[in-house]
Amino acid sequence: MYLPQIDNERATLCNYLDVQLDAIRASSYGLDDDQARRAPRRSTLSISGITKHVVYCMKQSLSGAGRYEHDQPFEAFFASFTPSDDEDIVTLLETFDEVRGEYMRMCRDGELDAELPVGPMPWVGMTEARPAKLRYLYVHHVEEFARHAGHADIIREEIDGAQAAELLAAVEGRPANDFVTPWQAR
Repeated sequence: MYLPQIDNERATLCNYLDVQLDAIRASSYGLDDDQARRAPRRSTLSISGITKHVVYCMKQSLSGAGRYEHDQPFEAFFASFTPSDDEDIVTLLETFDEVRGEYMRMCRDGELDAELPVGPMPWVGMTEARPAKLRYLYVHHVEEFARHAGHADIIREEIDGAQAAELLAAVEGRPANDFVTPWQAR
């Protein structure tokens, strides 16, 4: 994790979000589509599914802020965990990168006190969208994306033993050190 030159609320939130998104993206590094679709644990989560779901979350936020057209029914939330047959990992990552760029621009530029619709979240009894401050959304996404980065870590370790630190080192092109050797296909 890099320490920012500017230490304020916005920089902190944006940097934490960026780090979690880096980890989610790195979890797919070196996988083919079949591996990325694998759900090796008892749940149905896969690297592809996590990638698709995080894109869904970012698009919802961008839509609520008026920066993206994303008018999908709530059922699309549940479908966001499973890639369709035409959504291979390469396509999902291209979409992830495109949406992430716009999402991070919103993070860096958006007014933290601006309100946007959040939800519904029926699993906590919230059946209608409600207004929330943009800063709340970012704190929620730090939690959400960190949870999914952890899911992706576990799934990836089950697939081929790769761990987050070595994947990130490989993605970033960092040399080996006393603690981490960049991941290489075995």
